Amino acid sequence: MIGKLKGLVDSTGEDWVILDVGGVGYQVHCPARTMAALPSAGEATSLSIETYVREDQIKLYGFSVDSEREWFRLLMTVQGVGAKVALALLGVMSGGELASAIALRDIAQITRAPGIGKKVAERICGELKDKAPAFGSGDAALLQLQSDIGDKVAARPVADAVSALSNLGYGRAEASSAVQAALREAGEEASAETLIRLGLKELAR
Repeated sequence: MIGKLKGLVDSTGEDWVILDVGGVGYQVHCPARTMAALPSAGEATSLSIETYVREDQIKLYGFSVDSEREWFRLLMTVQGVGAKVALALLGVMSGGELASAIALRDIAQITRAPGIGKKVAERICGELKDKAPAFGSGDAALLQLQSDIGDKVAARPVADAVSALSNLGYGRAEASSAVQAALREAGEEASAETLIRLGLKELAR
């Protein structure tokens, strides 16, 4: 099984690249974010590879970093999520953003990806909620806070502060990150007003 390819970019299409490895051209399907990061034709690059074998075909999926390949594998365990949907989601969100969106049950964020409707987004959040923190690249405490907010079990001042910052136009992941920083500064007993004030200060940096 192929796990990594290193070679020269030969040519590209909408969602694939032909990678020339020692004179052999491998067609690798990639998320939009990976495609955008590829160098020009003739230049060297390396991709983490997931090999997909079926009776009638072998497909290679490529990612800029190993963690995105792990996310691809994880997404494929969700009922109704195939390679096309997983690539679409990883094409618009990084692993960290995806972990936050799942923890927050941010359906709107997930449905930004083409081809992903509300039902599939809800299934992704439901089935991956407990697995996502292990795949997130961020602060474990922040992911836990986001999960509590998503499950509506966060302390009232915390939930109110995140809600207030979201109403001001900040994304929920951004707002929860700011409130987490505010909690570290003010302590667990801080009021919603204090968390909002410190959160705004954090967001203004």
